[in-house]
Amino acid sequence: MILGERLRLRAVEKEDIDRFVTWLNDPEVREGVAIFLPLSKHEEEKWFETTMAKPATEHPFVIEINDDGSWKPIGDCGFFEIDWRNRFGEIGIFIGEKQYWNQGYGSEAVRMLLKHGFNTLNLNRVFLRVFEDNPRAIHAYEKVGFIHEGRLRKAEYRNGRYIDILLMSVLREEWNNSR
Repeated sequence: MILGERLRLRAVEKEDIDRFVTWLNDPEVREGVAIFLPLSKHEEEKWFETTMAKPATEHPFVIEINDDGSWKPIGDCGFFEIDWRNRFGEIGIFIGEKQYWNQGYGSEAVRMLLKHGFNTLNLNRVFLRVFEDNPRAIHAYEKVGFIHEGRLRKAEYRNGRYIDILLMSVLREEWNNSR
């Protein structure tokens, strides 16, 4: 478990599958993630089994907040596609409980992932991809120190149009200097 000021990151359990299906079948939640079709429980169970077969360093975390003494799941985050030779990894995150959007939980979870990535996994670079039409996420990433480093032009087809995917990253030295 990784503890933060207002939240914690814990390992994903099989019991979380129903919650993930609910979150990822909400069109508003899905707008910010790479999943573009409704998701079945069977598909999410297959994802869970495939993910748990990967190295533990690439297992996702459930984001939980302390809600009057009990921990409440609100989203998911983690590293994937870690390149151990070059010491970098990609992160992904979403807040599935919409009533907790715009309250800084995403930024705090990303800060916690960066600390874990740099101090525990010994990464040198952490990057992410974000849709150009997701200003809330872009702002959260900039707030914790991510720098714009590239743009994949018209790389994603969404809602009848092509949109750009922005590439953002933060280096260990930048993160260390910003704290």
